[in-house]
Amino acid sequence: MKFAFLVTGVALAVGLASVFGETISSRYTGPYPAAASKKGLQVEIVEDALVLGVKHAALNFNLAELIDPAGGTNSPGWERDGHEYHFKRGYLEAMDNRIKTLSDRGVVVTLIVLTYQSGDPEVNRILIHPRCETNAPNHLGNFNTVTDEGRRWLAATLEFCAERWSRTDQKYGRVSGYIMGNEVNSHWWWANTGRVSMEGFADDYLRTVRLAHTAIRKESSWARVYLSLEHHWNIRYGAGDEQQSFPGRAFLDYFARRSREGGDFDWQIAFHPYPENLFEPRFWNDKTATTNVLTTPRITFKNIELLPKYLRRAELLYHGQPRRIILSEQGFHTPKGTDGEIIQAAAYCYAYKKIERLDGIDAFILHRHVDNAQEGGLLLGLRSNQPKDGDPQPRKKIYNCFRSADTPEWEKVFEFALPVVGLRSWKEGER
Repeated sequence: MKFAFLVTGVALAVGLASVFGETISSRYTGPYPAAASKKGLQVEIVEDALVLGVKHAALNFNLAELIDPAGGTNSPGWERDGHEYHFKRGYLEAMDNRIKTLSDRGVVVTLIVLTYQSGDPEVNRILIHPRCETNAPNHLGNFNTVTDEGRRWLAATLEFCAERWSRTDQKYGRVSGYIMGNEVNSHWWWANTGRVSMEGFADDYLRTVRLAHTAIRKESSWARVYLSLEHHWNIRYGAGDEQQSFPGRAFLDYFARRSREGGDFDWQIAFHPYPENLFEPRFWNDKTATTNVLTTPRITFKNIELLPKYLRRAELLYHGQPRRIILSEQGFHTPKGTDGEIIQAAAYCYAYKKIERLDGIDAFILHRHVDNAQEGGLLLGLRSNQPKDGDPQPRKKIYNCFRSADTPEWEKVFEFALPVVGLRSWKEGER
């Protein structure tokens, strides 16, 4: 064996998980971790996240930066079905450090698994869907599970990662969830597969999610695999056409039906209930998020209770239980003006109190940690990217609200938000 760091992918067979309607063995077994609260963040600055007291963390995980088709001599490896696969040590160890620092402090870590278009044609050929546009918006392609080589690489990569981040000794930290792609019901922008019908995309994506679930459950009995959906529910994102985006509800229903036909498995939902207008944080005024009506155009924080209600439908259950939900990406813009930070912070307070008491949703993972100049003018961060008084990333008002959200001081800190959102008390929860 010419590579010193090769790990075998043959299961050690101690736990049980159901895949394709059959029982398979999991190398490592245990329960899904219980978090102390639903407070989460897409973490950029790990030490600051720990100061903030996050209980859930989502980390972007770009497979294009991980895989090493050339098989460098310093690359950790994995053997699967007689083939060897290798991974870039630098990127892997950087992820190890972030994951372990968080999970060692009891944070539930979920990876957002992505395939960015790379400058390496070989990486793109292996990872990126063959139909992906070469100039895809945001440079995000869908997973290549079309070719045999693509399927083998994705399965081996996820087996390798799930083994590494599920170990009993937690040497490299622990990962508890894998979100496959991003906002796939608007695939053209976030998981590009070329022009394709909803059914064609869903069948392709189901193959990917099923493959991911099988690979991950071979190693971990508890790690969850999630679909990623954005807030368009009975309408599609209007910037493109019906081959570029799909209504989330129709997509979910079709995916679930096809999953059952092929042998159901326990996929979950990672949802993004942004306000209807991303530049308007006052979601309680959303016009296209109707309450108590499943025909609502969008599901935002205004009517988020509809999502767990919908997932209790018999045809969406798995072994009689609803799919689990995490809110894995959503945030609130800071409007211009002297009261901009107050409005942003108040929106977070209101949303957090709604989600805190809502059964069926396990985590509210805020986006983002720091304002990003490449986000189309959105200012969603807990921290600004505009230096002030010697601080390169000064805290905004929302920072202290986030820090306090699941502490005994929350009520005092949140009090300012009540008149902003039009409530008399947090107990009533209604306007």
